[in-house]
Parts: sequence; C-alpha cells; structure tokens
Amino acid sequence: MRAALRQPVTPVTRVALGIATALGAGYSPIAPGTAGSAVALVILWLVPFSQAALVAFFVAVTVVGTWAAHVAEAAVGDKDPGVIVIDEVAGMTLSVLVLPLTVPVLLAGFVLFRIFDVVKPFPAGRLQALSGGVGVMIDDLIAGLYALLILIAARAAFAWP
Repeated sequence: MRAALRQPVTPVTRVALGIATALGAGYSPIAPGTAGSAVALVILWLVPFSQAALVAFFVAVTVVGTWAAHVAEAAVGDKDPGVIVIDEVAGMTLSVLVLPLTVPVLLAGFVLFRIFDVVKPFPAGRLQALSGGVGVMIDDLIAGLYALLILIAARAAFAWP
C-alpha cells in the first residue's frame, strides 16, 4: 500500500521517494524492511563488487539515502515510515562490508542484520529518535555494525561463515 503524501509531489520528491523506497521495495505489503534488506542481498550477490567499489556503494547509499529519507519522511509526514527502506539497504551492506560476498556470508549477514534491526540494541533505539534522515538511517547502520562484528568474530573463532 502506498503511503499518503502530505506534500505536493515534485520531481525532487519523486526521486527521493524512489531512492528511499529502494525503487518500490518499501511498498511491500508484508515486511517492507525485510524486502529492502532482500534488495540489498540480491545486489550484493549479483554485482561483482571490488572492495573499493563496495565501500563506495555503501557510502553512496548512506549519504544519498540519508537525504532521500529526509525528503521522503517530510513528504509522508510520519517519523520513519515503513515505506522508507534505503536504511535497510545501507545496514545490510554494512553487515558484510569487509567480508567476502559468499552465499553463507550474505545469508548470515541478512539474518543477523534483520534480528538487530528488529531488536534495536543500545544505542540504536535511542538514536532512532534523531530527526530527519539521520534518525531514519542511524539505527539500521548500528544494526549492520553489530551484525558485521558478530560475523567477524564468528569467522575468527570458528572459521565460519
């Protein structure tokens, strides 16, 4: 279901909504955050990123996504509406940022990221209250960081995934 917009739709708003919803994944009627994370999973699996390109992708998604989330949040008129899922794309990318993009790593990163995104461990829940695009993005970046740290520890301790 599409979110009702509280502002006139301008070309800038359309672009921001396209980015913020991960090209429409945020309009998924069931679990839009998971749909946004799945978009990132598919991109990370299909695109043969070099390490430098992956970092550039993450930075671009985070910076442009913060702007888009800010504009989209204002257009929708709600704090961190469910249709905004670019934060899931950024967080999911962060969860595997320095690891090889193998199927086991991607799947473990996906599961851990979704768990941390839902649970919102400290300080994610608190920082989510920040206004605008930063508040939308920060909790997912923290969830992605926690997932990444767990994956790094699992690889060091158990050589998995």
